[in-house]
Amino acid sequence: MEWANQLCENRQFGSKMTDSKYFTTTKKGEIFELKAELNSDKKEKKKEAVKKVIASMTVGKDVSALFPDVVNCMQTDNLELKKLVYLYLMNYAKSQPDMAIMAVNTFVKDCEDPNPLIRALAVRTMGCIRVDKITEYLCEPLRKCLKDEDPYVRKTAAVCVAKLHDINAQLVEDQGFLDTLKDLISDSNPMVTSGGQRSLLKKKLQVVANAVAALSEIAESHPNSNLLDLNPQSINKLLTALNECTEWGQIFILDCLANYTPRDDRESQSICERVTPRLSHANSAVVLSAVKVLMKFMEMLPKDLDYYGTLLKKLAPPLVTLLSAEPELQYVALRNINLIVQKRPEILKHEMKVFFVKYNDPIYVKLEKLDIMIRLASQANIAQVLAELKEYATEVDVDFVRKAVRAIGRCAIKVEQSAERCVSTLLDLIQTKVNYVVQEAIVVIKDIFRKYPNKYESVIATLCENLDSLDEPEARAAMIWIVGEYAERIDNADELLESFLEGFHDESTQVQLQLLTAIVKLFLKKPTETQELVQQVLSLATQDSDNPDLRDRGYIYWRLLSTDPVAAKEVVLAEKPLISEETDLIEPTLLEELICHIGTLASVYHKPPSAFVEGSRGVMHKRLPARTGSGEGTECPDVGNAAGGSAPESAPSIIPSQGDLLGDLLNLDLAPPTTTGPTPSTSGMQMGGMDLLGGGLDSLLGGDIGGSPAMGAGFGAAPAVMPTSLNAPVGGGLGDLFDLGGGVGMPMGAYIPPKTVWLPAMKAKGLEISGTFARRAGVIQMELVLTNKAMSVMTDFAIQFNRNSFGLAPAGPLQVLTPLGPNQTIEVSLPLSTVGPVMKMDPLNNLQVAVKNNIDVFYFSCQYPISMLFVEDGKMERQVFLATWKDIPNDNESQFQIQDCHLNSEAASNKLQGSNIFTIAKRTVEGQEMLYMSIKLSNGIWVLAELKVQAGNPNYTISLKCRAPEVSQCVFQCYEAVLKN
Repeated sequence: MEWANQLCENRQFGSKMTDSKYFTTTKKGEIFELKAELNSDKKEKKKEAVKKVIASMTVGKDVSALFPDVVNCMQTDNLELKKLVYLYLMNYAKSQPDMAIMAVNTFVKDCEDPNPLIRALAVRTMGCIRVDKITEYLCEPLRKCLKDEDPYVRKTAAVCVAKLHDINAQLVEDQGFLDTLKDLISDSNPMVTSGGQRSLLKKKLQVVANAVAALSEIAESHPNSNLLDLNPQSINKLLTALNECTEWGQIFILDCLANYTPRDDRESQSICERVTPRLSHANSAVVLSAVKVLMKFMEMLPKDLDYYGTLLKKLAPPLVTLLSAEPELQYVALRNINLIVQKRPEILKHEMKVFFVKYNDPIYVKLEKLDIMIRLASQANIAQVLAELKEYATEVDVDFVRKAVRAIGRCAIKVEQSAERCVSTLLDLIQTKVNYVVQEAIVVIKDIFRKYPNKYESVIATLCENLDSLDEPEARAAMIWIVGEYAERIDNADELLESFLEGFHDESTQVQLQLLTAIVKLFLKKPTETQELVQQVLSLATQDSDNPDLRDRGYIYWRLLSTDPVAAKEVVLAEKPLISEETDLIEPTLLEELICHIGTLASVYHKPPSAFVEGSRGVMHKRLPARTGSGEGTECPDVGNAAGGSAPESAPSIIPSQGDLLGDLLNLDLAPPTTTGPTPSTSGMQMGGMDLLGGGLDSLLGGDIGGSPAMGAGFGAAPAVMPTSLNAPVGGGLGDLFDLGGGVGMPMGAYIPPKTVWLPAMKAKGLEISGTFARRAGVIQMELVLTNKAMSVMTDFAIQFNRNSFGLAPAGPLQVLTPLGPNQTIEVSLPLSTVGPVMKMDPLNNLQVAVKNNIDVFYFSCQYPISMLFVEDGKMERQVFLATWKDIPNDNESQFQIQDCHLNSEAASNKLQGSNIFTIAKRTVEGQEMLYMSIKLSNGIWVLAELKVQAGNPNYTISLKCRAPEVSQCVFQCYEAVLKN
């Protein structure tokens, strides 16, 4: 609290021994006595009374009744007394706003006092009195203090502007205080060098730091205001001020520098060179702020630059030094180092020893060090790390021992060469027979089996010996998984699993689910011996359990085993994917944001500020700058406008990674959409999950649309990023091609692939579905042919898509208006929108579909030609095309061959234009015609193409450039299909 800080300041005016007496009095009727003393004519008595009031206020007594009497004491020349009165004012002004107005005249008067300390004290108190009624009276005194001749007054006034802005932002803007703050950033004269003048310079530079701090705070709450207009000139002034400011001033300036994006790698290197000396500062906050700036600007430096390697070496020592501080500071440093190591492990790869745990480290420091040790583990230091971890596993702290054992397992998964040594170490620890060590070791060995199948199964016998000692759910579940997975290698696997089954209802859900799966695996491997066991567990899971997850899994297994044992074997005993080396790494975009917040709470919580800052309207998501020449994420002027053209309007959508597809399909929304057109919405209505065993599906098509949000394809808008602007200069190289005529004739019709069978009748109980995709008048159509090859009538058709790469979703219900009788065929055209949920598929144009009718739900996959997503406004302006081609990195260029194509360039151009592939320009080079083309996808991704056609040669060469290079293969396939059909 502000007044508490000032109370500490006041201790210079009196010793602790003499002031302590004010906190020990417990007299009754004290308020009346204090009132009399405050109105005394004697200055000393009055000062003593104010001290007693402040002491009472500090220990929590209500002395607000003395407000008028304390305010009367403001009229004094005694600086100590004035400070005490101002402390009182700050504390009680909010509860006594009408009384606080009495102090306005004194503030105005004090702001003109000859003593700069009193002027600064007055303006600081004004900023701390958060009362709307008096803010307008304080504008004039604040304006004078902002232009005061004394730097101390100006730096105090700068902070006051930020406080006033928090109370009344409009008032600050109207009074022009923000412009004054910007002027204060220039409040320095670096040419001053003499002793006395240098002292004055330091004070002036502190004004710069406070002005930067105030503007930064205001800018955070108004991210679009562009208050801190950072440019090379202002950055140079801040770097000059950096060397002479106090430590907190340096932090403000460094944080401000971290928000700047240099123009190129040379400017980035220059700033890094001037910030690097801050790494040796005694204040750890300054060091972390400097590390943040360097980590950000390193992104722009080429990795082959000598300075890049030098900077990496310079970053290690200050980070190591932070670990010699108090435990609390060590923890903060370790949390930040954890982020740095995930981004750039090479910085600390030779510093493993400093992260070894000391006997007297608190547990929170030990656990954090352990985490970093694993991140730095490599083939070069793994022997050293394993020796340490084995030692930690014999400690007395149970939590630490558990984490150490798990760390050994993580080492085995991360460094393959160490796996055998890690397994041997874990077996040694199991032999200790310490209960919690054994249980953690079994959990870890299960993960090692997943990473290295058929390699270390010889240890299973040792694990089975310790079966009776397992009492923790995770360890029991891990052991059950091992027994089920390797049942064919364990002679008494059925007996072991049966022993767990005896107390089935007392087990945790995790163990019950694992036991159910393990026994089904055992049955599929040894069906004759375990039929009774599998019936018993299925009965327990489905009939005797209240847990819906367990019951659903039991029913699925039961249906699989009873209808198609071969399919059951393929599903349950399918080959499992290898587990990832680093499962606990922070997601890359979040890591980038956290790197931009090094030295703040966000870097300790490992969460973005928006996750824990209340009312985070102003919290801006930060990102690291793109490496020079990569063309990623840099915000630059629109080249299209400069060249007289127009740049692409929308930006590429981000395609998330593919998730658990089975989970997505099980949660498909099978009700027909309620809208008939693409209606983007951030929270579209979706149905609950399906009941695969019947009964629940019919209700999905009824009037009651309830349930929980599903994971399937609904009508949420696909996420998008801001447009990446084009900053390449126009001219040179390809420039001459834009002076030539395009020679483009009239386009032909759009290419529509022939219909193919997507769902054979034998897999869908007599329903056969074939179809294709078409784009007509800007609308994507899914053209379906439904044939009933069964003996019963089919009704109540509905369709839904799983999440897919481009957000395809039905824009209306499946219009099958009449029942489909036996041997009948009906053609249906389903309009599609591109505003559904997005998830990257493999291949990219894969679409997973669920169709429901009155008989069952059927799933199938099909692949749509990506040309269906080529929009009609995909013709790019010529100058913009040239700038964009240069702006996209060469690494993003793909080259393909189209063989056996017997079209001339004009016919090819016309045919492609029918599918919204537009020819921008054409030229002839050495008898070879070059067509330059642009395509725009429905999610805003632009694809640029260069097609080479040579007379008499049936083979074309096509080069594709795109900011999302993964779409290039699909685009090539479209070119091939359109030109050859």
